[in-house]
Amino acid sequence: MFVILYSWKIKPDLEEQFVESWSEVTEYYVKNFDSLGSRLHKGSDGKFYAYAQWKSAEQRENAFANSPDLPASKKMTEAIEERFEPIEFEILEDYLKLIN
Repeated sequence: MFVILYSWKIKPDLEEQFVESWSEVTEYYVKNFDSLGSRLHKGSDGKFYAYAQWKSAEQRENAFANSPDLPASKKMTEAIEERFEPIEFEILEDYLKLIN
């Protein structure tokens, strides 16, 4: 499994736009490229964090290379004040429980 962490500083007046757009983009990748999904968080430092799971780095690269310019992606970008370098993770152990 491939996991990547994204982080951003979001313009205060566009936080809701960012969350809605992020949700739409994530849904698109789940439905169209079999992404394993993502979670979005707001940290105590005010930054937004999301980690996404893919079956492999190649699957993610293929999805990004073959996706159209989504309107939601543009809205997401408009809301970002600062984007930080993504961090890739190797899962060593996993004890997260999914609840619905």
